[in-house]
Formats: sequence, structure tokens, C-alpha cells
Amino acid sequence: MRAPFQILVIPFRRTATGLEFAVLKRSDADYWQFVAGGGEDGETPIEAAQRETQEEVGITGDLIQLDSLSTVPKDCFAAESWGQDVYVIPEHCFAVDTGDHVIALSGEHTELRWVPYERARSLLEWDSNRNALWELNERLKAPNQALEATS
Repeated sequence: MRAPFQILVIPFRRTATGLEFAVLKRSDADYWQFVAGGGEDGETPIEAAQRETQEEVGITGDLIQLDSLSTVPKDCFAAESWGQDVYVIPEHCFAVDTGDHVIALSGEHTELRWVPYERARSLLEWDSNRNALWELNERLKAPNQALEATS
């Protein structure tokens, strides 16, 4: 059974020309997003984020927890039964520096694009993805800003 939370993970890399972010096109819908998914019973948000990152893009690595936190109305999910008292599902946001790792798409996505910040913002469907992207981009641009990985 799914836990009543979602996760979002932004894959990014540093190149000679600057920062790039991996946006993914859904196979079951015509929109772009980052790695996303639901927690499973007993998982913490970080555990769900690690699992989803491995499943969707084949990357294992230290995740960076972002401050961004959004909510999604529960009616956006098919046939989940979290009870009558649950109205919105929190979405916990993370990032992963992919370095030079090759991304392997799962069947959930048909395409991946490595793009700079502004292009990523214009492709993304959801405000929550754009908000988390903004936070990550600002943190990465800040001088002497250390991003600490969460295990």
C-alpha cells in the first residue's frame, strides 16, 4: 500500500557550460517532470526518493534534501484509499548530482533532456517542480554554498 506522501528528485550535473537539469517526459501523459513517485508503506521520504531514483533513472547516490515542500490533492491519484481525513498528499523534494553517470530511463518515461535552468522551467508541467528547481538552482549558484547529502 502507498504511504500518504510523494517524492520529487531533481537530477542535475555540472558541465563546462554550466548547470544542467534532467527533465523527463512521462510515457503515460504528454508532460515533462522530474523523478516522482509515491512512498510505500514503511518507507521514509528519503528511502522512497532513493528507490524511485534507482527505478526511474538508474542512479544510486547521495540525495540532497531541499526545503521545498508542496502538496497534491488526493484526487490526483487513482484509487488510493488513505481515508476520509486525508485531503492533500505532501511532496518532499530532493536533488541528486549525477556527475558523469549515465541515466537509464525506465518505462515510465519516453525521453530525457539535459537542459539549463530556464529551459527546464519552461518544459515542466507542475509548479511544485518549478519551485524545487528554483530552490536548487539558487543553492547551486550561491558562492561557498555547501549542499549536504542526506543518506
